[in-house]
Amino acid sequence: MHFVRQRWSFTGLLEPLWSTGLLTSDPRLSDCMRQLRQSMQDSAGTVMMDPKLFRKCVGANILLLTQAFRRKFIIPDFEAFASNINQLYYSTQRQVGGHVADYIPQLAKFSPDLWGVSLCTVDGQRHSAGDTKVPFCLQSCVKPLEYAIAVHEIGTEHVHRYVGKEPSGLKFNQLSLDEEDKPHNPMVNAGAIVISSLLKVRGFLGVMEYLKKMAGTEYVGFSNATFQSEKETGDRNFAIGYYLKEKKCFPKNADMIAALDFYFQLCSIEVTCESGSVMAATLANGGICPITGEQVLSAEAVRNTLSLMHSCGMYDFSGQFAFHVGLPAKSGVSGAVLLVVPNVMGIMCWSPPLDRVGNSVRGIHFCQELVSLFNFHNYDNLRHFARKLDPRRQSLDDRNRSVVNLMFAAYSGDVSALRRFALSAVDMEEKDYDSRTALHVASAEGDPVICHDNTLIIFLCVIRWGNTPLDDARQFGRDGVVSVLTEYQRLYPCSSESQSETEDQRKIRHIEGGGLSQTDRTCLTI
Repeated sequence: MHFVRQRWSFTGLLEPLWSTGLLTSDPRLSDCMRQLRQSMQDSAGTVMMDPKLFRKCVGANILLLTQAFRRKFIIPDFEAFASNINQLYYSTQRQVGGHVADYIPQLAKFSPDLWGVSLCTVDGQRHSAGDTKVPFCLQSCVKPLEYAIAVHEIGTEHVHRYVGKEPSGLKFNQLSLDEEDKPHNPMVNAGAIVISSLLKVRGFLGVMEYLKKMAGTEYVGFSNATFQSEKETGDRNFAIGYYLKEKKCFPKNADMIAALDFYFQLCSIEVTCESGSVMAATLANGGICPITGEQVLSAEAVRNTLSLMHSCGMYDFSGQFAFHVGLPAKSGVSGAVLLVVPNVMGIMCWSPPLDRVGNSVRGIHFCQELVSLFNFHNYDNLRHFARKLDPRRQSLDDRNRSVVNLMFAAYSGDVSALRRFALSAVDMEEKDYDSRTALHVASAEGDPVICHDNTLIIFLCVIRWGNTPLDDARQFGRDGVVSVLTEYQRLYPCSSESQSETEDQRKIRHIEGGGLSQTDRTCLTI
């Protein structure tokens, strides 16, 4: 038996996929990519593949791929967005100034010219620019991550018996406690050391397991050289530890030296910009890793973590960062900036030169420029605010085309087209210039949409100048449609919203609306 073979280059086959922001290394596509490579054969330098095998390996990921190619991800036009990110990257690269941290000798070895930015959206769209594969230590960027793990494992109430929630107004390594003799928050050294004592029972490998899940199994390593360097030069942190011990800030039976050792270990965990961006995206996605779909952290842990990052995450610059950028973030003296755009994406920036308060000079500039270009600031969506780009918005041409196709299908009674639209996640309540939905058009102008296989297609009833689709059908004398809609309402009672109305409202509805509520939801059985 012979089958038709088709010629492709492997790169040409995957280029449309890359344009959506998905990578071939995405764990969700691993089986698909493996089957593609196995089913392809080199013949005279040309890749040939059986189309049946191609359909089979793609079929396992059909929902993800359909969503990608129909531009249903959080960033629909990802190529244009990535191009904007590249421009921001190169303009920020020209920033000079700052000094590489040298009080930890191992950090001083990094070149000041290193500069990388990676992002990962909540749908797993990826983009990187610059030195994004070079490992670096998380340093203080681990603080929100260990806090999130502690809340997830132990609970908010227990964690905050030992650590406060307020910005300190002081340097991150200050020997200072709040009025209850607790560290001010988990983002300063004192708070992170106490959190480390709470997590010590989970062990280093236990925390690493969480971090690897947050990174979607991408690179998470450990720098023993940095760990040893931290211990040898950590006099201030030892002073903080003894101060905490004097004030009885640790849980009972906690070993202060062991807690400090554990804290130094956590600060010495390595990531790259690419793996760090997935960690940030897990926070942006409510604790679910975007590229694996695994629930790593509870929603409560993520909410608490983002709140503290927003108010305390950028050292002595936290207030200004919250004002100008308006997003939760955490910096580290390695030059990392972990930025979260909730419900949209996570970003990891890395450039070793630091400003006077310990934040990456290029990282801060990039975040400010990002929010200047896009409406990602928490309060950019207020009405009448200055216009910025919104990469989440579908293009107007796509929406107009969708509305026209939907209305024409309803007018012509094209049941197959309407079924395809519904299965393709098209909003069946889209309105035309006349504020009419597809059901209004079908009821008033088109053929009664009736099918004989009893497949249910739902059109949500949208008010048009006070009229329901049934009102329109009556007005235009569509007796067949009136019969269908009336019969459906008899078989399927009104929504709970209409059932909760008062007796007076029901009387008014029956007098003015012919027995139909303005908020009734109506369906067609086709």
